[in-house]
Amino acid sequence: MTRSLRRGRALPLLLLLVLAACTTERPDQPDDLSAAPAPGERWQPKPGVSWQWQLTGKLDTSVKAAVYDVDGFTTTKEQVAELNKAGRRTVCYLSTGAWEDFRPDAGAFPKTMLGEGNGWEGERWLDIRRLAELEPLIAKRFDMCRAKGFDAVEPDNMDGYRNKSGFPLTADDQLTYNRLIAKLAHDRGLAVGLKNDLDQIPQLVGDFDFAVNEQCAEYDECERLTPFIAAGKAVFHVEYESRIGQWCGRSQELELSSLQKKYELGVWRQFCPPKDKD
Repeated sequence: MTRSLRRGRALPLLLLLVLAACTTERPDQPDDLSAAPAPGERWQPKPGVSWQWQLTGKLDTSVKAAVYDVDGFTTTKEQVAELNKAGRRTVCYLSTGAWEDFRPDAGAFPKTMLGEGNGWEGERWLDIRRLAELEPLIAKRFDMCRAKGFDAVEPDNMDGYRNKSGFPLTADDQLTYNRLIAKLAHDRGLAVGLKNDLDQIPQLVGDFDFAVNEQCAEYDECERLTPFIAAGKAVFHVEYESRIGQWCGRSQELELSSLQKKYELGVWRQFCPPKDKD
């Protein structure tokens, strides 16, 4: 799995104080649900909906969150069915912009398509210009998500053009590839989220059904996600380094669905509750 490589520095003690209005020591948040799509339509998460993001460890299906974002390969069809039966919507996490040597289909990717490491063990950037070869590989992964009963996909590593990928990728290359990813998901009735890639939000907000962001508060970037909120689309947001009391208030104002998580993205979470509406 791949997440942001950003790391914060040690914070002064005063900044570690948690504001009571924006954090909780309770294990769960008040329960809510996201409405299932009508027959023949795809799911559309709304701003402020609750979520859980768990990519490692034994899946805990008892968390009171409307949306579960979980690993597409390791999560079973039975687990997805259990969550769906409980009224939870499910998001299938996959890497679409980087190769992972620990995935069962790793051998299907030509070696000439693999670029530089992306900072995580066993992962390398993909040459996203090679659409004819990549399309059937990613389509097969999305077929797996659909067969397991997922409502949506979270394609990761969607901003290779801004990294040292080993290939001369351009912004246009990334736009073309990201739109292909959105189409492959939509063709299968799956919603799809734009992962990070803040610079291209204005061009891509119409192609994607929600956004997933890491550390926008730490880097003072959260306002750049407002086109999704303005379009009535959820922004699933997580922070790692900065403490929840530092950013929860602003997150509430922006109507983000925000969590404090640890880098391993296990079960543990703190949530920033949505702002009370008059």
